[in-house]
Amino acid sequence: MQRTATPLILCLILSACAPTGRAPMADAAGQAVPPATPEAPAKVGRSADTLNEPRAEHDTPMVSAPAAVAAPRQRALESLAMKGEAKLMRVMPHPMPSIAPPQPVDRERYQGITTNPVHQVATAPVSTFSIDVDTGSWSNLRRFLNEGRLPPSDAVRVEECINYFPYDDAPPTGNTPFAVHTELAQSPWNPERLLMRVALKGQDIGKQTLPPANLVFLVDVSGSMRSANKLPLLKSSLKLLVQQLRAQDRISLVTYAGASGLALPATSGSDKATILAAIDALNAGGSTAGASGIELAYQTAQAGFVQGGINRILLATDGDFNVGQTNFEQLKARVEQLRATGVQLTTLGFGTGNYNEQLMEQMADAGNGAYAYIDTLMEGHKVLVNEMSSTLVTIAKDVKIQVEFNPAAVSEYRLIGYENRMLRREDFNNDKIDAGEIGAGHSVTALYELTPAGQRGLIDPLRYGSDPRPGAATVARSAELAHVRLRYKRPHASTSQLIEHPVRREATRSISATSDNFRFASAIAGFGQILRGGSYTGQWSVADARALAATALGTDQFGYRGEALRLMDLAAALSPQPPQATAPLE
Repeated sequence: MQRTATPLILCLILSACAPTGRAPMADAAGQAVPPATPEAPAKVGRSADTLNEPRAEHDTPMVSAPAAVAAPRQRALESLAMKGEAKLMRVMPHPMPSIAPPQPVDRERYQGITTNPVHQVATAPVSTFSIDVDTGSWSNLRRFLNEGRLPPSDAVRVEECINYFPYDDAPPTGNTPFAVHTELAQSPWNPERLLMRVALKGQDIGKQTLPPANLVFLVDVSGSMRSANKLPLLKSSLKLLVQQLRAQDRISLVTYAGASGLALPATSGSDKATILAAIDALNAGGSTAGASGIELAYQTAQAGFVQGGINRILLATDGDFNVGQTNFEQLKARVEQLRATGVQLTTLGFGTGNYNEQLMEQMADAGNGAYAYIDTLMEGHKVLVNEMSSTLVTIAKDVKIQVEFNPAAVSEYRLIGYENRMLRREDFNNDKIDAGEIGAGHSVTALYELTPAGQRGLIDPLRYGSDPRPGAATVARSAELAHVRLRYKRPHASTSQLIEHPVRREATRSISATSDNFRFASAIAGFGQILRGGSYTGQWSVADARALAATALGTDQFGYRGEALRLMDLAAALSPQPPQATAPLE
């Protein structure tokens, strides 16, 4: 060790005694290293608040004195410099490696969905649920696919995907507000089972014959709404609706951020310039006190209430309530209380990243309205222009469907979708139980997958089971496969009315012989189930769904069905499933 250290010590001594500057130092291997330029004494031991300041160009070493005088001083300065550098090394943070910019945190919220199970007819012959005319799930999953990713499974509510599309079933005749249609055919994803479609077609009302409207735009102008797909898109969408308004219609504009306020008092639909200027003036900023905005919106709607007219709030937001009342169940309960005023609440969802889809969907249900998600201006046009009548006008409320299956014809059934719309059997005849609303011209479809009697089902039969119902033998001998009942109330009534519709066994047809409506709804139902995991669709693929939908485009006036094919192509490309389609069913 002494032989190794001696040359190094000698080099240090020679460096200190050099007449000008310092000799090159050596490392442990004896290799020369470049000298470090000493700092001026004023820069040694900087205070903490100056450690990050850039060095000035004039921070240069002091001029050397004559060698005889300078050597001791030079050694002292070097010692101070070395101590100062050591101190700086202790104080200054270590250099940080380059880090990619942080990715935005995805805080979107969806209600958990447990797929409806298979039921045995022998033990549970009756299925009861509330209808649903919401469409937000389809446009939301479209947004995901257009972004190049599959949607979360809980973002896919199959019934909303099916009911996004208009169906040209025959309208009602007489005084009934909607017509009931049923179809029965082989299931496209399981040839051993049947698919039963129950469809409602609401009476349509022309825009010019709508009753006077008292509309309140409740607009979220909080800081979370700054993105282009939020407040700017929201403003453009509302302007589309303004252009459809008449002189007898009244519009109010309520905003909320840290606090709520009335941005536009009730204004005639003929004064479009004033309404559009108020919308243009909206700017995003602040936190989101949604509950206070809802209270003010209902107060405003009640102040301008039109007896026998349309009284509706259109809540437009990303649903990210973070100030004031933010508890989901309490917000929902409050809206349920306020619907007793006769004012209905429609929700229009916007944005990504922090979108609270659960709140938007459930608030619309509680407010006797519908939920739509607007991802593009074209979707805004669909909801607020093309489907203006169904968005604003309710033709029947508290609409419930109850289906009883004949155990002699059906051994098992499964309702596809409507998971958060299920009702108890006794709720069907209870007029105090809330259910869904149908708007003018609305189409509503529900699909049941059935296992015919005699076919092997998913549930083993009871060893000691029997049918204890009186008259069961008579039912078994009948030609009926199922019996469909519907209850509904007129918009201003408190007592429900009953519609009954039997489904006969001989109605079963091959899928190729069914209507475009049946085949397209079946394709969308299969596609939605696959996006949710495909628990009951077997080997059926997205390509199979697309092939079936392509045979059922119909007139497709607005191109919605054609767009569905393109979205299926995107989903197939993003999905690990094989792209090949199986042979179509005959």
